Amino acid sequence: MARTKITRYAISMLFVLLTAFAIDSAKSLHFLSSRNQEQACQFDDCHKYLHWDLGIVGIETLKLRPNDVLGQLLSNRGVEYFKINQLIEAAKSIFPFRSIRAGKDLTIVSDLADSSIQALVYEPDPYRQILFHLDDSVRVEVINKDVEVRTETAGGVINQSLWVSMSDLGLPMELIASMENALGWSVDFYHVQKGDAFQLIYERKYVDGQPLGIQKLVGARYTSGNTVYNSILYKGSDYEGYFDLEGRPMKKAFLKSPVEYARISSGFNMTRFHPILKRVKAHLGTDYAAPCGTPIRAVADGRITAASYTSGNGNFVKIKHDKTYDTQYLHMSRFGPGIHPGVLVKQGQTIGYIGQTGLATGCHVCFRFWKNGKQVNPINEKMPPPAAMDLNQLPGYLEYSKGIKEMLDKVIISIPAEHPVDEVPDESLPNS
Repeated sequence: MARTKITRYAISMLFVLLTAFAIDSAKSLHFLSSRNQEQACQFDDCHKYLHWDLGIVGIETLKLRPNDVLGQLLSNRGVEYFKINQLIEAAKSIFPFRSIRAGKDLTIVSDLADSSIQALVYEPDPYRQILFHLDDSVRVEVINKDVEVRTETAGGVINQSLWVSMSDLGLPMELIASMENALGWSVDFYHVQKGDAFQLIYERKYVDGQPLGIQKLVGARYTSGNTVYNSILYKGSDYEGYFDLEGRPMKKAFLKSPVEYARISSGFNMTRFHPILKRVKAHLGTDYAAPCGTPIRAVADGRITAASYTSGNGNFVKIKHDKTYDTQYLHMSRFGPGIHPGVLVKQGQTIGYIGQTGLATGCHVCFRFWKNGKQVNPINEKMPPPAAMDLNQLPGYLEYSKGIKEMLDKVIISIPAEHPVDEVPDESLPNS
């Protein structure tokens, strides 16, 4: 009788162990073989991937899905229960099995001589491999892959938009955000002109020969007509950020736009026909169209003077930046966290979210810019340039920037093919 109880207890504990291998909120795993082929590979061929010497091994890759049990898979393939328990314990402090996610691949490494499972290989992200060893020594190992950083260059001419030109050149779209960070205070990317040109130097990360993202934009040049803007990333003892060739920070007191990756759907216009009121009414703001819920950012440091609602403006925020300038943001769906009158905000801080409250026919923010109590067109405003670096820091920067400038001079500008009119995506959105 005692033996029966012990046996039942052991079976119960085994069930607990088997079901301990769960992913997400599900209590089990299902293995659907997406590449259900075993292949033999010599150690010399597999060492870089598998990180240990087994001689000849079999490799099988399975796709993880909810609703089955990993422990059961191991048990069905001959892994002893005590090893399963050891693996659970070994993984707890390194990479718990609950961290495994459905939809990922799991590679099973087997000894071809007796088909015994020697290890599991799981990649939670492109940068790491988790090795679950099941050979003589049960253990869990995290392998950080080698990340290769390559310096690359790109140059192009704008035919329709920066996005289209970069897409035509096969460049990663995240470079647009990097360009805005480097040049956004000087270049209005919402008013790019056909024939404008850009030249870029950037560092790109590679793992296993595959590109995984931009590490940083080292230098950028944007040419519009006879005007050339240079922006160089530099980190000195007292300065860090993007600077022009004279050592002045590219970051200005005011951002060019209150919304990232938006477009102007209606500009500052004294004689615009209002789409709702059906009459000519001066539009003393600039409309930036973007999906509802897109964050709206403060264009400069300042203090909130209003966060309220009116039938025309909808939800709006007004900020006083100094004795000269105020800005106002209309038609928000809601305010940002902690936004109310009297609060100090920083440049780039989220103050609200795109909406269509008040007199609005589509998702956008109407951005209004006040100078000495009068509404003006911010696009035409000439802001004073920031101060240059201290004289003791400047020589080191100038020497560094000279080399980056020479590299930018050599970047080839590629001319993209013209797109037929009917291939251009319809970006029309209603205005207000």
